[in-house]
Amino acid sequence: MRKLILSVLVVSGACVGDAPSGGNPTADAPPGVTADAPPAPDAPTTTFSFFITSTGGPDGGNFGGLAGADDFCRTKAVAAVPAAATRVWRAYLSTDTIDARDRIGAGPWLNVNGVTVATSVANLHDAAANQLSGDNSVDETGAMVPNNQHDIITGSLADGTKSPNTCASWTSNAATGITTTTGHSNRQGGGADPTSWNNAHTTQGCSAQAFINTGGRGSIYCFAE
Repeated sequence: MRKLILSVLVVSGACVGDAPSGGNPTADAPPGVTADAPPAPDAPTTTFSFFITSTGGPDGGNFGGLAGADDFCRTKAVAAVPAAATRVWRAYLSTDTIDARDRIGAGPWLNVNGVTVATSVANLHDAAANQLSGDNSVDETGAMVPNNQHDIITGSLADGTKSPNTCASWTSNAATGITTTTGHSNRQGGGADPTSWNNAHTTQGCSAQAFINTGGRGSIYCFAE
């Protein structure tokens, strides 16, 4: 009988105490980790770090504050370029207490087409030096902003500091009475400073329709920090 048992073990090719193949954990491996598990792939990266949103927000100038506006930027960026999920996205918006220029990082910033629009915060706010234009200030898909929708809401002065008009720090969708500062994505048109990308004039109100009536669609500038 003992000879018969030994013969069966030899024929099967297994030895008592051997672990079956298939990547079972080794004695010193953490639970759930196999000895032959491949290393995790590196997260995808992208240089994409600037765009204008292809639409306005869902409730005019009411984003529920800056956090909601930042989330809006991130959602748009990731939908267009999934690798953009690795970046920290900020809306270029000032509030009653915060300056837009202080929340977007140090640069440089590139649009989805790989064009550098500004190299630093100082360069971005130098009207003669930055590369913001109708051709370069594109949305997250690379499309140019229509000329009749060139108003981009910022709540900011030309130097990137807060203006008096911020749609109540981005909590108001009032049709009249509360407004915001807007710039021109194509750097042309009317207003007190028609060539300014961030401080051309104020809107008629903070509702979606007020933005349309003024010459925009409620779009915002988005930068990766």
